[in-house]
Amino acid sequence: MFASLKRFFELEAAGGIILALAAILAMIVANSPLHDLYHAFIHAPVVVQIGHFEIAKDAHHWINDGLMAIFFFLVGLELKREALIGELSDIKQILLPALCAIGGMIAPALVYTALNHADAVAMKGWAIPTATDIAFALGVLSLLGNKVPNALKVFLVSIAIFDDLGAIIIIALFYTHDLSLTALAIAGACLPILYLLNRLNVVRITAYILIGLIMWAALLKSGVHATLAGVLLAFFIPLKNKQDPEHSPLEELEHDLHGTVAFGILPLFAFANAGISLAGTSIDTLLNPVPLGIGAGLFIGKQIGVMAAVLLCLKLGLAKLPTGTNIRQIYGVSLLCGIGFTMSLFISGLAFGGIPEGFDPRLGIILGSVISGILGYLLLRTCINNAAHPTLAVDDGKGYLHN
Repeated sequence: MFASLKRFFELEAAGGIILALAAILAMIVANSPLHDLYHAFIHAPVVVQIGHFEIAKDAHHWINDGLMAIFFFLVGLELKREALIGELSDIKQILLPALCAIGGMIAPALVYTALNHADAVAMKGWAIPTATDIAFALGVLSLLGNKVPNALKVFLVSIAIFDDLGAIIIIALFYTHDLSLTALAIAGACLPILYLLNRLNVVRITAYILIGLIMWAALLKSGVHATLAGVLLAFFIPLKNKQDPEHSPLEELEHDLHGTVAFGILPLFAFANAGISLAGTSIDTLLNPVPLGIGAGLFIGKQIGVMAAVLLCLKLGLAKLPTGTNIRQIYGVSLLCGIGFTMSLFISGLAFGGIPEGFDPRLGIILGSVISGILGYLLLRTCINNAAHPTLAVDDGKGYLHN
């Protein structure tokens, strides 16, 4: 179990660093003489046609609607594994991170709404600051080395998992438009087939993938965002092989996909979506209510929401802090939760369908994420270094550590 977690953290942390480098490269290229080449790449037309069935999108849409479905597929696999045999299988372990995730989604949405409630167009972006980027956050945490308590990493991952689940629900409920009932019916018909494959103990992943591709294409045409096909498909991948109990098709697939997603899909997504042109950027641009609301939601709203949930749980005795951690370290994690990058960019694309005239929501995403990451790192660096000295951490007799 711990060896598996260690590999997961190492992979996610390295992926977060690669993700950051891809975003920085995109901004450099978008503000260099190569900016025309950059835009030609992300808007290059790509057409897939089988008979009369055709999907014609540019490269940007294929990355966001196609490759990101694989990312959501991996998220779904992680959710299923954690719910059945992992950190989320015990109600006592999931209550605190679950409530933190809920608080960390509600508070940023309220901060954004407070600044944009008078503008109907701007209000489409209310969900942008509700997301947490687990790869990026773990990448920052990894910079602190092996002094970080494993329980603190698990706490951050657990919050992010619930956060991802919340994002999936938000996308399904609020970013679905112009439904095609025929396409939706085709997608729905795939679910009982997947269920039957699972019940018959079919462990060949190819069978699930073929049905999943049909479901993805149908959802793409239905008006429901196609990436949800990845999550739905993941829930039917068998955790155990009844003929060989030592073999887990789900865990094997999860292991195989982690490298591709962490070092391929997510950096490519970052490169295709973070290319912000800074030409003409001014203080007024940054203070536009949309990027300001996003940045404030990520930096201010996230930490308020997460810490309010923590303090409420401690006050009511519903949960206690993760073993070996203290309240300042938890506050540092609440700051890291303000790194919204990948999911925030994704939801921004759904909310505004591109870059609206007059403001760029990506500015708020990047600024809010960068400030949250830097301050979270600096605080945790102090807390974790101090926690290495036993005299600085005092047990209050109730299982909580205080400095």
